[in-house]
Amino acid sequence: MPLIKNRREIDDIWAYVPDDADLSPGGCITVSLGRFLGEKDLLLARNTEIGVRLDPADDPGELADDLERLALIEVSFPKYTDGRGYSQAQLLRRRLGYEGELRAVGHVLRDQILYMDRSGFDAFETDRAELPSVIEALEEYSAFYQPAADGNSSVFARRHRKD
Repeated sequence: MPLIKNRREIDDIWAYVPDDADLSPGGCITVSLGRFLGEKDLLLARNTEIGVRLDPADDPGELADDLERLALIEVSFPKYTDGRGYSQAQLLRRRLGYEGELRAVGHVLRDQILYMDRSGFDAFETDRAELPSVIEALEEYSAFYQPAADGNSSVFARRHRKD
């Protein structure tokens, strides 16, 4: 699947390792939250970067003590109607202060990408949208009324700022 980050398509150096598969000896891997919590010492002792994939029912707060050790957190969107990943992204960015790569994976549609970006995602793995379409989606609106995790000031905040 194409990986889009910083408004360009990039090579994906990460591999997701399912719970029932053996860990590879090297390379950047992501594992489920359950596997990470169960094998944390082993995973963090590896001489490679580690990432975690969150499913919709997972609590991102369980990663609070380890966020600075994680280079990547993938948030799974198993179907487009499941919006729990937006809340997970907001919690990770705004409440827990996660600064690493936050990637949307799974059923990622072009129409969702702007809102994912506003929620704190900075990478999108999708086979449902081409790069020009993703860039177009990210530039659809130039101002927003709602505050978000993307760091941009809302229209309301800019209107009432005293400079």
